[in-house]
Amino acid sequence: MQNTISRPIHLTGTGLHSGAPARLTILPASAEYGIWFRRTDLDPRTGMIAARWDNVAEARLCTLIANEHGASVSTIEHLMAALAGTGIHNALIEIDGPEVPILDGSAAPFVAAILKAGIRPQHAPVRVLEILKPVEVADGAARARLEPAGGFEISFHIDFADAAIGRQERALNLANGAFVRELSASRTFCRLADVNAMRANGLALGGSFDNAVVVDGAEILSPGGLRHEDEPVRHKMLDALGDLALAGAPILGRYHGHRAGHALTNRLLRALFATPGAARLKPCEGELAALLPGIGISRADLPLTA
Repeated sequence: MQNTISRPIHLTGTGLHSGAPARLTILPASAEYGIWFRRTDLDPRTGMIAARWDNVAEARLCTLIANEHGASVSTIEHLMAALAGTGIHNALIEIDGPEVPILDGSAAPFVAAILKAGIRPQHAPVRVLEILKPVEVADGAARARLEPAGGFEISFHIDFADAAIGRQERALNLANGAFVRELSASRTFCRLADVNAMRANGLALGGSFDNAVVVDGAEILSPGGLRHEDEPVRHKMLDALGDLALAGAPILGRYHGHRAGHALTNRLLRALFATPGAARLKPCEGELAALLPGIGISRADLPLTA
């Protein structure tokens, strides 16, 4: 069955890039509604934006969706990952500005709020997007690939010169609440030199040691260090889930990212939908449904950092 939240969720915070305060409310929605954003600071006739792959617009360092009227919402990836990872298929997200609050830099605050509000089953079947043949895109050394698999899996490989990050690789089957337990609390990360450069260009104005893992060579500057030894690659997997959630249905397949980012994952979805016979929507029930993220989760699955 499809799911929505049981009651409204209210969150406030600042945007990572703009530094502007934002108020966000996640509202229950009817079956088959999908995930939509509504800019409450804009005219109601122009402020609705569907969280969908073909609404993704070019942006630096985040995922941004926009509609035909020019209304946009950025930095949606952590919230989208939280919704996908808790099995929420239908919700209306109201926000009074152009950027989702960064909170602690992970998806855990969103997940905790969803689980506290409760998840309500709806009398409508879930349909999954089954990957039928491999599709891959590349940009230089970066690659992103979707291929057939019996469940939903993500693997990722990163390689940074900074010794605090270095080479990291991880693979995870996202069934049985694995996203909540293993990925949700992993924070966005960046190098100190990049932070300084971004701020000089008017970006990352809301960034701090409280909402990102900041590294400088071999040194981790954020107080408390890492939540996981391989937190950076786990966060890349979190981002990938959020970006893949824009497919409009849970994916039955395996995603692999090699030095991939938001833009490349969106290019992969565009290639998937442009390739005849690469995927199909199919009803999902019983044992197959049990393989999807969000099935059987509870607040006990949340990491202690959430």
